Amino acid sequence: MSVSPGQPVPDFTAAATGDTTITLSELQGQQVVIYFYPKASTPGCTTEGGDFRDHKAAFDAANTVIIGVSRDGLRAQENFKAKQGFNFALISDKDEAVCQLFDVIKLKKMYGKEHLGVERSTFLIDTDGKLAREWRGVKVKGHVEEVLAAAQALHAG
Repeated sequence: MSVSPGQPVPDFTAAATGDTTITLSELQGQQVVIYFYPKASTPGCTTEGGDFRDHKAAFDAANTVIIGVSRDGLRAQENFKAKQGFNFALISDKDEAVCQLFDVIKLKKMYGKEHLGVERSTFLIDTDGKLAREWRGVKVKGHVEEVLAAAQALHAG
């Protein structure tokens, strides 16, 4: 199952950093960026998270919450967040419930072997809880700036 742009995103609740849980419906009235990354503390994921961190004030100004998601456990997420100084929540999605909702588990190849993993993807949800934009198979360089521009445009109406 996958959500298409213009459709409401099904509600979910997930464990996040800082001993919190995130429930999507509780964020209604704000725009939400949910970005999925393969693995905490790996180079691409560190760069992407750092880009979101560095642009957080601009996302805040556009009434947009940032949430990162991977299949890492909470301890790994807490360490990643602390080490990189991330100023937004990270969801631990070990059971892949949130990943499945957005259909980001894909067959990937690494060193010639196939395995199921998280495809780097980002989703922008509008203030009514509908999917406004999606980016799949993301390349990190310049990506956060593109997401920010879309969030700002959506916020401006």
